[in-house]
Amino acid sequence: MTSTNFYELPSSQPLSDAYVKQTDSRLNALFHSGHPADEEHWRARSSRLDGAKELRVPSADIADALRRYNARFGMSQETAANIEAIGQGAQVVVGGQQAGLWTGPILVIHKAVTIIAAAKHASKVLNRAVVPVFWIAGEDHDWDEANHITAATEQGLRKLAVTRPEGPRTSVSRTAVAPEAWESAIAELETVLTGSEFKEPLLDKLRELTKSAKTLSDGFAGILAWLFGGYGLVLIDADDAAVRALEAPMFRRMLADNDALEAAYTANGQMLDSLGYRMQAAAAPDCANLFLFRDGGSSSGLQGDRVLLYKRDGGFTDKKGESFWSADELLSLADSSPGQFSNNVLTRPIMQDYLFPVLAAVLGAGEIAYWAQIGGAFRHFGMEMPILVPRMSFTLVEGTIAKHMMKYDLTFDDVVRRFEERKQQWLMAQDRFDIAGRFGAAKRDFESLYAPLVELAGEVQAGLAALGTTNMNKILEQIDFLQNRTQDAFRKSHDASIRHWDRIGTAIWPGGKPQERVLNMTAYYNRYGTDWLAKLLALPYVPSGEHQIVYL
Repeated sequence: MTSTNFYELPSSQPLSDAYVKQTDSRLNALFHSGHPADEEHWRARSSRLDGAKELRVPSADIADALRRYNARFGMSQETAANIEAIGQGAQVVVGGQQAGLWTGPILVIHKAVTIIAAAKHASKVLNRAVVPVFWIAGEDHDWDEANHITAATEQGLRKLAVTRPEGPRTSVSRTAVAPEAWESAIAELETVLTGSEFKEPLLDKLRELTKSAKTLSDGFAGILAWLFGGYGLVLIDADDAAVRALEAPMFRRMLADNDALEAAYTANGQMLDSLGYRMQAAAAPDCANLFLFRDGGSSSGLQGDRVLLYKRDGGFTDKKGESFWSADELLSLADSSPGQFSNNVLTRPIMQDYLFPVLAAVLGAGEIAYWAQIGGAFRHFGMEMPILVPRMSFTLVEGTIAKHMMKYDLTFDDVVRRFEERKQQWLMAQDRFDIAGRFGAAKRDFESLYAPLVELAGEVQAGLAALGTTNMNKILEQIDFLQNRTQDAFRKSHDASIRHWDRIGTAIWPGGKPQERVLNMTAYYNRYGTDWLAKLLALPYVPSGEHQIVYL
């Protein structure tokens, strides 16, 4: 059985904390579908969804799009069965992330684990099929956020990246990755991973998946299908052409009702402000909260740059005012070429609810904070916000790391909050020579002896005082030099222990951040195969999403 402990990570999201811990009842007006810890709220949300089918895309239509997309990535029998259930009207638990190289930071894996766990929990509560769905935000265009992973090496953290090809700043799902770029990235990964029984199978699998991966989104989806297909996880790429076609009516409504949407976001923002909370995603004045692929998008075969739309002079423009579209032009485009449109963080949740009967959305702390701004927009379209489920959060502690922590009497809290302080305290405790103290005393003794001589020289000839001071400082510098060399030699005598300390810091709190926000899943697959993932998937569902320390 997997050993775990709970730990409260430092947080910078008071709004999310208040929602999760239910410490501020005033937030109920913003999060109006209830809380995941209350089973009655699941039942109530499910019942309301059953009564609002006319507000969504027909279940059979979204199932057809999902079937075609998931088939591209070796759809498992479990996933196929879940898509059939969606086609029959099954409700879903959905969560997502921007597509990233080899799934990006390991929190993406944690989100998939939470989606599966929450769907399983909801299915038991409701006694009906609830399907886990992972929403790949392939429409996002922040290439520099998606194109890399961070690996832990003996020399410290190392960034591995795929270079963006030349061309317009378009979505990740429309940015082609050349086969040689994939192979170069995998070859670099091979040099970073330590030798293990799982290394070659992992590299072979990545090469196999990337043979048919034209984009980072394809590679991302392939890995998720490989890791979670057996658990029935259904994948959707927000930038998939078949999905875009289904979204056309909602894009049209979002354009036609844009003033009302902006007013709803503004009203929710003002409410947050009045409650003493900061807006996570402040909407700029006249922002339409929709993107347009300016040069044609997927429907015309062009991979145009993705620009955020703003309302101006009765129509729409981009931020720099380089292009202009009348309202009628964009309404017509929504009907004929919906692939040219995509959502931002404030409209994506509404589109998600238009495509699926979303029982619950799995979100990180930052996402929960900006969803607090969306309730009024949901209501404008006659919808209701789903239950917001905090993403479960983990730190994986390997056996060797746990032994090092015991050896140096380190708690998890020590590593998170005072690691460098504890490391320096340990080093000082090993110094039986009192290097710093003795060199410090020598410098003080030297100054006390030498300063009167400098003063004497100045009395004999005024110009000698400055020369004496310079001479004294040079001697002090030489003492510092010898002290530094002595301390370096001392540290080298403890190299093995210092490497232990550095490994602890890199493994638990790399770069001063939570492990899940920095390291990639390939490091753990390389050492444990799928065992580490099976342990996470076997853990009980935790509706609070409280951080868990998992000992492997």
